[in-house]
Amino acid sequence: MKQKCQDARNLWAQVDALRMGMNWSEEDIEKPHILIDDVFGESHPGSFHLDVLSEEAAIGVYESGGKPAKHHVTDICDGWGQGHDGMNYILASREAIADMVEIHASVIPWDGMILISSCDKAGPAHLIAAARMDIPTIHIPGGSMRIGPDTGTSGLAGPLSAKSKKGQVTKAEMRNYKLTGCPSCGACQFMGTASTMQCMSEALGMALPGNALMPSTFAEIRRTARRAGRQVLRLAEQGITASKILTKEAFENAIKVHAAIGGSTNALIHLPAIAHELGIEIDPGMFDKYSREIPYLTNVQPSGKYVTELLWFAGGIPMVQWYIKDYLNLDVMTVTGRTLGENLEQLHEEGFFDRCRDHLKTYNVPAEEILRPVAKAKQYGSIAILKGNIAPDGAVIKYSAVVPSMHHHIGPAAVFNSEEDAQKAIITGKIKPGDIVFIRYEGPKGSGMPEMFMTTDAIVFDETLNGTVALVTDGRFSGASRGPCVGHVSPEAVEGGPIALVEDNDLIEIDIPGRKLNIIGVAGEKKTPEEITKILADRKEKWQLPERKPRKGILKKYTENAVSAMAGAYMK
Repeated sequence: MKQKCQDARNLWAQVDALRMGMNWSEEDIEKPHILIDDVFGESHPGSFHLDVLSEEAAIGVYESGGKPAKHHVTDICDGWGQGHDGMNYILASREAIADMVEIHASVIPWDGMILISSCDKAGPAHLIAAARMDIPTIHIPGGSMRIGPDTGTSGLAGPLSAKSKKGQVTKAEMRNYKLTGCPSCGACQFMGTASTMQCMSEALGMALPGNALMPSTFAEIRRTARRAGRQVLRLAEQGITASKILTKEAFENAIKVHAAIGGSTNALIHLPAIAHELGIEIDPGMFDKYSREIPYLTNVQPSGKYVTELLWFAGGIPMVQWYIKDYLNLDVMTVTGRTLGENLEQLHEEGFFDRCRDHLKTYNVPAEEILRPVAKAKQYGSIAILKGNIAPDGAVIKYSAVVPSMHHHIGPAAVFNSEEDAQKAIITGKIKPGDIVFIRYEGPKGSGMPEMFMTTDAIVFDETLNGTVALVTDGRFSGASRGPCVGHVSPEAVEGGPIALVEDNDLIEIDIPGRKLNIIGVAGEKKTPEEITKILADRKEKWQLPERKPRKGILKKYTENAVSAMAGAYMK
């Protein structure tokens, strides 16, 4: 790698001159060069502090004899896109960020790379870029936002927004939330997609042990960033590139950790997209398989009681891995230059778990209340892949967030071609207990695959609907979503998938234990499978794609080139 850097410099003298124009010294020119790419910006709390971690990483690079060069591509937040077309750009941003890091990393060779991000699309984008570039790389997750009042989180926006539309929230209550919902920088305090993908980065071996979910304001996260700066030089010396870490076995380990922590359904989009860069196929069925085998260990919002900061105090991802180590491949390589098994033994010997758990004494919460040992697990996994005449290629549900009474449900369809129309129907009382709400034309090709957080929360926080109404969509969900939410239905509606053929009052069956999603009747009357097949064929002959809004720019490129959600929703 060093030779490639030298060759590029020898081709064109301006390379060194340009660096000298940025206060590089002649000595710096001869050092190993490390790209530090972060998503720092005033876009949301998850990125607002990353310049601090970038600076710490740069110090670590200097300490080990290298020369860092900082680059930035600011990410965006799902929270800003709720309720309007801005949400359509969120998933596409993953592709844009990955492409920009690729550009930064490709215009001139680098000896190594450090990527720094906290949240939903930036973390996956950075892992995609790491896989694509295949140079020595460490990812630094930006950690967890600090805890809100009464163990509150930024996710309280959902119930407050739903209630405010019914006039059930006072100005004082709304003001208090705005002042305290995000008490610090860092990723949102629940096991949403941001926290999940931090955990996946560490579980894959791409982040230093114990980095994921670390409290964002702790000095420890700064020390970890500096340590990453030192360690990336060692990876470069040893020739350990991303592909030597991101193996098929590493992805299997990560999916098992995902099952144990009850991670976001969006990981089923992101992990296959990362693996795709390495020519590794991640079949969605792997998530279902390991959810049947791996004990579900965490008690963390939105499926549980506590926040991600407390999960870190309970030992974080290393403790999860320690508990399920009999299920994991412990011989996989990690960014420490050691195997996963060696990392866990070292953490245990040096007292990492004891130090973390000492913090819980402040909160007077037993560690096993937050992170259960395998022997005390109450169920297996968290994710199911459903298939049937609505979703021949599959659909996803997070059953750990579904009340048992809805694990098997039959109800009439209420069909909408946009989330806005569905949410309005819920708020205005047009949806009845037992209904199954369909939102379609919201898949990757349909509208960029927005999340349905406002709609799921509108259901959950309506006392007449919560626990009786399900939602089915070819779009996706926030990691904070609760209730029977079936997403990623494939093929999607815009491609003429069967979800486009569902009509109001079709009788729908959601069967989580049986892993089924089917139309079983029409106009409330049950039909045989053969009759349903003929009805759908007749509807398909008459189906026409509804008129769509004109697209331009990145959204046009994304919707025209995205693959199926079940394959990773990346751009071809």
